Amino acid sequence: MSTAWPHYFVASVSTLLLMLTSCESEQNAHRQTAGELEPLEVEVLTAEEIIPPRQVEIMASVEAAQSASIAAKISGNITELPVNLGSKVSSGDILVIISANEIKAKLSQAQAQLEQSKRNLTRERNLLKKNAATSESVKTLEEQNRIAQATFNEVQTMLDYATIRAPFDGVITSKPANIGDLATPGRTLLTLENESSLQVITDVPEALVLDLAIGDILPVKIDAANLEISGTVTEIAPRADPTSRTAPVKLQIPNAPDIRSGQFARVSLPGSRGTAIMVPKSAVQSFGQLERIYVEQDGRVRLQLVKTGKIVNDLIEILSGVSAGDRVVVSDTRELVDGRRVFVN
Repeated sequence: MSTAWPHYFVASVSTLLLMLTSCESEQNAHRQTAGELEPLEVEVLTAEEIIPPRQVEIMASVEAAQSASIAAKISGNITELPVNLGSKVSSGDILVIISANEIKAKLSQAQAQLEQSKRNLTRERNLLKKNAATSESVKTLEEQNRIAQATFNEVQTMLDYATIRAPFDGVITSKPANIGDLATPGRTLLTLENESSLQVITDVPEALVLDLAIGDILPVKIDAANLEISGTVTEIAPRADPTSRTAPVKLQIPNAPDIRSGQFARVSLPGSRGTAIMVPKSAVQSFGQLERIYVEQDGRVRLQLVKTGKIVNDLIEILSGVSAGDRVVVSDTRELVDGRRVFVN
């Protein structure tokens, strides 16, 4: 049986004890001279629990907050298409006209039937006044007139569908249709987007979506526009997709000249909503395998061993050794020794 492991363990423990002894000896020596040194000006930061900076980045896409797929409601060939890709239109502008000869013929027939029913009703009412007709016959003709009017209105509505108008102000961003194409109900002919209001849509992993709330402000990067902006969470899906294990989230973003619908974006999310004590990395000193920090108290600095956690940008998490409210020295610590008098600038 090998005896290498016990020897290695004893050596490791001995090394650690030696380091601690050295550290303690160094501190004792410093304490003896600390009172003789002139007070040193330092800069301190009061440690407090904060929500760690956002650090999880996920892919997203810029989209118009208001978008519509323009589709036909009747069948017919496209006879007019007065818009192109990028065309700016106003609400009510004509986008597509579809041939509707059959509908026009039906409308003429429905109009003739309506006019005939009105004449019949008028004649019957006049006869009723002369006691030459019954109230029942008048009621029958009134019902026929209502049916004729409803038929006419229905056909008129169908004819109105032949002219497709813009439902809101916007820009044509997609145009799969051409003049002469057969338009059928449900087929998308154009896409209209209102780019005056933009949003970012992203699929957030289920482990992180619970940390989000409506109104949260998150950093958004749009590489194509070379922009870093803030987005406000406006919608969060109530359930995650069982396949991708993600939930769609929408963020409203401000307009900018270089931002376009369809651009790639990246959204930074908080890794956790829990709080942590974060201090500048420069405040933490490494001493072998140990880490230490200076804390100002009653005009003197105290050298404190700490345990650190995750690093986020220029900050480092303090897991133990520093409590909320401690005054941590964040300026140059090279001239500091444990117990030295200091004053805060």
